[in-house]
Order: sequence, then structure tokens, then C-alpha cells
Amino acid sequence: MIADFVSQLASRFSGAMLEVAQPRGETGLVVAPSDWLETCRALRDEFGFDTFIDLCGVDYLSYGNDEWDTEGVSAEGFSRGVEGQGPGRFKWGEQPSHQVAEPGSVTLDELASKRYAVVLHLLSVQHNQRIRVSCFAADNSLPVVASITSVWPGVNWFERETFDLFGIIFEGHPDLRRILTDYGFVGHPFRKDFPLIGNVEVRYDAEKQRVVYEPVTSVEPRVGVPRVIRNDAGLRTAKGERDNRILDREASR
Repeated sequence: MIADFVSQLASRFSGAMLEVAQPRGETGLVVAPSDWLETCRALRDEFGFDTFIDLCGVDYLSYGNDEWDTEGVSAEGFSRGVEGQGPGRFKWGEQPSHQVAEPGSVTLDELASKRYAVVLHLLSVQHNQRIRVSCFAADNSLPVVASITSVWPGVNWFERETFDLFGIIFEGHPDLRRILTDYGFVGHPFRKDFPLIGNVEVRYDAEKQRVVYEPVTSVEPRVGVPRVIRNDAGLRTAKGERDNRILDREASR
């Protein structure tokens, strides 16, 4: 069934990139921004994808760059990894960077190709089939993608959220405005070059008798990195000691 479905997609959308993850059979379609609206309408009308599930944005800035250098790590632990200004380690107005091969050297995060993508998940109740549809905005400096509210009206607030958090503009949206951030908010919080500490902080000024907005001063950037499993000498030593203990117990029986 998956093979037939994939074959139909490949025939109908010859200019798109088709992705199939086996053995789960997860099917993805990557289309050009100029074909985004037409493709969505065809998926609804010709393939029976009547149910809109989700739409979100993705920022591929620094995609593929490791936060930590885990090669050749010494007993000093993670100290070599704290280089550059990765996620959580830069302030408003600064640009994120990452560590390169030479210890102590960093380079600014860049993306040679497309940066912003819109990802759509659809369901066909009739055919019990799901699909993921992606589209990369053509211009990184001003990402614009056609709105698909005319195809699935329920996508309205999802596009507003993606605009608010990623700054992706949905052309033709009936009411494209922020939906989660405050009035007058500057920037888009889910972009990789937006600092985790934010750009302003709010406090009550007793002298002015009102709430004021000021640059962030009470919070310092900090490292926010998930645990890294390292294949270093310490790990191999621990495994060797464990194996030796097992052998000793078996020999004493």
C-alpha cells in the first residue's frame, strides 16, 4: 500500500522531493515555495487529505553544528566544549557561533542554502494515510510562503503562531498578526539567533508609576546543552572494569 501511494505521489508531483522512512513508512514531500499552495490543494482534492493536523516552522541556522567537541576529550571533561556563543550563550545584538576543529577557535553560525521551512502534517481519514509536506522559503532575509487557509481554514492560528515565533510571512493570510508574544514585541523567539534570555525585561518603576521595558541586565547567558554520550578513555575503562568484575564472579563460582 505504501509503495502504491509513494508511486502516485512521485507521478503527480514530479518536481518535488519525496522522502520515505522505512520500516515505518513515514512519507514526506518537499516542494518549492511556488508550488506550495497548488500542492496542498491537490493533496486535499486528489489524494483525500481532508484533515489538517499541524503546521509549524523550522529554523535550520547552525543545523549540523555540534554544541560540544566530543572528540579526543581528556579527563578535564567538557571544558573544551565551552567555546563560541552557542544556544543560550549570547545576548541580544550578538550573533551565535560555534566551536571549530582547532581548540579555542570559533566561527559564526551560517547557512549556505535555505534557512526557514514550513512543515505541514496531514491525515486522510478515508485512506488511513498520513503525510508530511515541507517547503523552504526562497529568501532567508524575508521568508515568505503562501497561506493555505483557503485549503484548510483551521490552519489560520497555526500560521499566525509560525509568523510570531519564526517571522515567516504567509502571503494571503486574512489576519496575519502576532498571537503569543506581547504587543510591541521585537524579534521572533524561536529563531536560532534570538537569545534565550530575551531582548528586554519588564519591571515596575515606582518613580514613573508604570511598567517599563529595559534591556536584559538581571540574567546572564548560560549553557543549555543536553547530555552527551562520549566514547572516551574513561568510558572504555569503566566498561573494562565492569567486565573484569563479571569474569571474577563467574570464576569464583
